[in-house]
Amino acid sequence: MDGKVWLSLFAVVAVGLAIAAAVLLVRVFKARRLLLDAGIPLRDKALFWVAVVYTVSPVDLIPDPVYLDDIGVLMLALRSLHAAAGAARTTKEPDAVA
Repeated sequence: MDGKVWLSLFAVVAVGLAIAAAVLLVRVFKARRLLLDAGIPLRDKALFWVAVVYTVSPVDLIPDPVYLDDIGVLMLALRSLHAAAGAARTTKEPDAVA
């Protein structure tokens, strides 16, 4: 394979990773309404903002043409927010029944 093929392949992978990071960033912002819930711990709320800042920051663990680190941080923030929201919902439900 010559250099043009490798460059084209790298460009396609880089664009795909950038799209995946953008989609996850949008999902993180959509999950932002969970931050208004009083039952969500401050740690999880802070993780949301850290993920957003890390994603748009020019300082990365891996240089920006490869968005694997950004995707990982965003997925961690989404997972943490949803887990905290689920835990907050289950602790509020028994109070509503009683």
